[in-house]
Amino acid sequence: MLNLDAYFTRISYTGPRTPTLATLRELHALHPQAIAFENLSPLLGQSVSLELADIEAKLVRAGRGGYCFEHNRLFQAALEALGFCVMPLAARVLWGPSPAAVPPRTHMLLLVEAQGERWIADVGFGGVTLPTPLRFEAGTTQDTPHEAFQLHALEDGGWLLRVRLGEVWRDVYRFDLVRQFDVDYAVSNFYVNKHPESPFVSNLLAARLAAGERHTLFNGRLGHYASGSFSHRDLTRVAQLRQVLEEIFRIRLPDADGLVTPTDLDAALQRCIDAP
Repeated sequence: MLNLDAYFTRISYTGPRTPTLATLRELHALHPQAIAFENLSPLLGQSVSLELADIEAKLVRAGRGGYCFEHNRLFQAALEALGFCVMPLAARVLWGPSPAAVPPRTHMLLLVEAQGERWIADVGFGGVTLPTPLRFEAGTTQDTPHEAFQLHALEDGGWLLRVRLGEVWRDVYRFDLVRQFDVDYAVSNFYVNKHPESPFVSNLLAARLAAGERHTLFNGRLGHYASGSFSHRDLTRVAQLRQVLEEIFRIRLPDADGLVTPTDLDAALQRCIDAP
């Protein structure tokens, strides 16, 4: 069972412990600001466990981040402990420069009931993580403290999430309402964590929300999005990468706890800097 006190301390939540829409919104806002999206474990060849106790140990107590399965499993546990009804779902990711025609189901999201309505919650989608839950309805443009989002009902019964960046709408992922179980995520997690074609194995990714801002990292490129504009700078030294991971993304690096040697971590970070 999740230690709610420790989780709330981690995300700086001090509000009511009641399953209301206000609670859902505040938790959803705080979680991705406090806990970064990051893939240091697969990059270092370490297995990612989806056992709740292991996720809590990593994301809550060890000061690390993680990817979608870790974030949304932790968020699901917190919501259910408060009395929310939560249905875990899976999505096919369409975000990226050249998504496959039929990408695999490699993303986890949540359908949450709050005060008689259904909401999409997702605190673990990297650079376009939702800043707030979205009302589960088709076609409406839903403004958030960051970008605007839309949910579209598809002819095959599925749903499409889109985000507006500037004046352009981009597809994020598609999903359906089939409940997923731990075994479903275990299969997807193995692919993301271990398959040689998974981008999480050979690239460094990190993202964190802040008030009105997004911070992103892809290998050596550090991005910043605020007030409708995007800027970036290239990091060319391992020491720079270490600094931004610790200070901007607020990640306690795994070599601080002896989970990997500083030499191994530095070598992995150097490979990412050198990546084309």
